[in-house]
Amino acid sequence: MRTLQFTSPPIREQAPMLARLRDRLSRQEGFTLIELLVVIVIIAILAAIAVPAYLGFTSQAQGAAAQADVRSAVPAAEAYYQNNNDSYLGLTISTPNGAAGDMKSYDAGLSQYVTFYGTPTATHYCLQASVSSSAATYYYAGPGGTPTTVAPTLATC
Repeated sequence: MRTLQFTSPPIREQAPMLARLRDRLSRQEGFTLIELLVVIVIIAILAAIAVPAYLGFTSQAQGAAAQADVRSAVPAAEAYYQNNNDSYLGLTISTPNGAAGDMKSYDAGLSQYVTFYGTPTATHYCLQASVSSSAATYYYAGPGGTPTTVAPTLATC
């Protein structure tokens, strides 16, 4: 079995390299203006590519968060419906551990972005959520709807 041994170059090969380094340091040379401008242009091009991609990802994430908030509020509304003689009348969203008709009494972790779109009736309710002004607003027309960016008619909510 052979073992590899690493050795440094002989002293006579190191001397010219050290002399060159010393010589370069003593001249106190720097970068030219052109070299600096080229680096700045390259950085600007990379930033121009990266920033729009980042903003696109953040708006998609905010839209997905709004959609998830709407979906997570549905079980609380349905639990209220079951406990209130099969009616959504009196359903509210207020402070945690609020009144009897409060959705947060069924789900204390209900998102702060979830609100009603219209007023709940005996048979229907509509929820909406938008995490930020740039993200899509998601609506849910219950019961049996799906989260969508299209606002339902207020007649059905």
